This record gives sequence, structure tokens and C-alpha cells, in this order.
Amino acid sequence: MIGTFCALDLFLFYIFWEAMLIPMYLIIGVWGGKQKIYAAVKFILYTMVGSLFMLVAILYIYFRSKEVIPGGTFDIMLLQNMLSILSFDVQQWLFLAFAFAFAIKVPLFPLHTWLPDAHVEAPTAGSVILAGVLLKMGVYGFLRIAIPFFPEASVYFSPHIMILAVIGIIFGALMAMVQTDIKKLIAYSSVSHLGFVMLGIFSFTTLGVNGGVYQMLNHGISTGALFLLVGVIYERTHKRGVDDFGGMAKVTPVYATLFMIVMLSSIGLPGLNGFVGEFLILLGTFTINTWYATIGTIGIVLGAIYMLKLYRDTMFGSVTKETNMQVPDVNKLEFLYFAPLILLIFIMGIVPNIFLSKTGMAIEDLITRVQNV
Repeated sequence: MIGTFCALDLFLFYIFWEAMLIPMYLIIGVWGGKQKIYAAVKFILYTMVGSLFMLVAILYIYFRSKEVIPGGTFDIMLLQNMLSILSFDVQQWLFLAFAFAFAIKVPLFPLHTWLPDAHVEAPTAGSVILAGVLLKMGVYGFLRIAIPFFPEASVYFSPHIMILAVIGIIFGALMAMVQTDIKKLIAYSSVSHLGFVMLGIFSFTTLGVNGGVYQMLNHGISTGALFLLVGVIYERTHKRGVDDFGGMAKVTPVYATLFMIVMLSSIGLPGLNGFVGEFLILLGTFTINTWYATIGTIGIVLGAIYMLKLYRDTMFGSVTKETNMQVPDVNKLEFLYFAPLILLIFIMGIVPNIFLSKTGMAIEDLITRVQNV
């Protein structure tokens, strides 16, 4: 994953992009749940099919680069400035090839169907890696390659991608509302949250793109923490159904407190990290299309409904299962690995400029490139 983020060579980027599938496949396939083989095969088939289109596009770009640079190049920095030699029709096809690979990884609706299965069957560590880093690869691909390489095509396809993003926001939220498995609920909430990220980035406004990048960080922290919390209770009870719990706040008050903070972060409570990203995204989107921003706001309301309902059903009321009375609370070691995440939730919500200032110049460059087409 680090190699994918660091690569400045297009072919090297592709090698790392594919290589990271292998350990993830093994994490799900070896240490996963009952349907682990199905989930692992589905995960690798989806991502590899998308990657094949990207490979074809990379090879095409390399051979066309020979027209400008003797011997051709895979250098990302050089290619960003020389792809103007390509006609608009060719740029459209190349953008679609890259976008297909990246949209599967995001995952953008309707290419999201591998994600709930992968999350549910993966062990806790696998779910945290998926939510925290792996899903961000797709958005990074758009920001690093697809948009800078093909700004004209990006602008042309942005309304279509924004429509898919708002559908994903509502669809993910509605699916999350009807889930009885807590892990599956959080997986569908990821589809909804990453719809927000794509909506912000393809608004091509300073506020929207800043919000999209910030929301990537927020999602990794809050959703990663939610999967850790599910893992903690699953280790103790070997259950993760919404109906398997009730009144847990009386039995495990520290756990309930941590869950409450992370849940409120996920639904975007002001003062916590989730609010900043969603607010910037909606503000940026509103300046170009009020309908998309309105639908996105409905998604936030739906998100609050399913997360608050989950918290109410599992933490409040009387203890529904007698065996849950014996469940131990969060121990010192578990509290230590939750502490940095809780701290970040508050820091990113109260002083977001610490992080936003680091990405500002790069985002301005990207928006300038798009606006100059």
C-alpha cells in the first residue's frame, strides 16, 4: 500500500496496485468467516478485472509517449504535462479505463457489491485495513492519475460520477438501515460515506475537493474504529447481530462510551472529525448543484438514523441476553489502541487546519489544471 502511494512511475504504480491484493486475499481467505472463500474470490475478481483495463490504458499511454519522448516513459510527472497530444475521444476512453479500476476500489455504486461480503467475512484486522487504507486507493488514483492526466475527460464525466455518488450515498444509507449484522451495517455505511468523498472531489471546487480528501481521513479513522469496536465485542461473545445485544452500557460502560464517540463521529456531529469533511463537501457541491447537495444532506440524516438506532438497540434498555451479563469491559491494552483514534476524532474536528493546510496547495494545482481546460 505504501508503494502504491509513493510510486512516481506508472508501471510501478500498477505493480504495487496489484501486489497488495495478494495479502488481502489471504487475510480474508485464510482467517475470514464461514463464507471466506466466496468473499476472497469475489474481492480479487472484481479488482483484477478493473485493473486489466487500467493496464491496457497504461501501455497505450507508454507507446503514445514515444511521440514526444524518445524511448517512451512511465514517469507520472512527465506524463501529466504531455498527454495534451491525445485527442479528446482518446482521453475519454483512457479516463474510463482508469476510472473503472479506481471506481471498483472506492467502491462507487454500482461496483460496490464486493465490499459488504469482504468486510463481513474478513477478520477484524482485515476490515480495519480495508476501511482505513485500501478503499482510499481508488480515490487516490482519481486524484493522482485520472484527473490530472485527463482533465477534459474528468470535467466531461463529472456529472455522471456525481450522480452515481449521490445514488451511492442514499443506497448505502438505506441498505445500512435494514441490516441485522453490525459489521454489514458498517460496510454499507462505508458505501454511503465514500459516495460523499466522490461527490466532493468531482465538484471540482476548492471546498469540495478539500472536504473529499479530509473525509477520506475521517472515514479511515471513524469506520476503522467502528470495526475495531465490533471486533472487541465479537472476541468476547462470538456474536455481532444487532439483536444479540441490548443494555450493554450497564455491563460495559467504557466500551459504550468509546462506541458513542466513534458513532457520533461517523454521523458528523459538530466538534468531531466527520462534521468538517461532510460540511466542506456539501458547501462545495452546493455552489455548483443544489440538488446533489440536498440529496447528500438527506444521506447525512439517514446516516444519523441508522447509527443512532444501532446504538440504542445495543447499548440502552435492559440486558436482553443473560450471557451478556458476564462480558468483560474494555481492558487497558484495548483502551490504549483506541486512545489515539479517539484523540484524532477530537483534534480533527476542532482544529482541522492542521491537516487541511498540508493538502491545500496540491488541491489548488489540481483545480487549476481542471479549470484551464
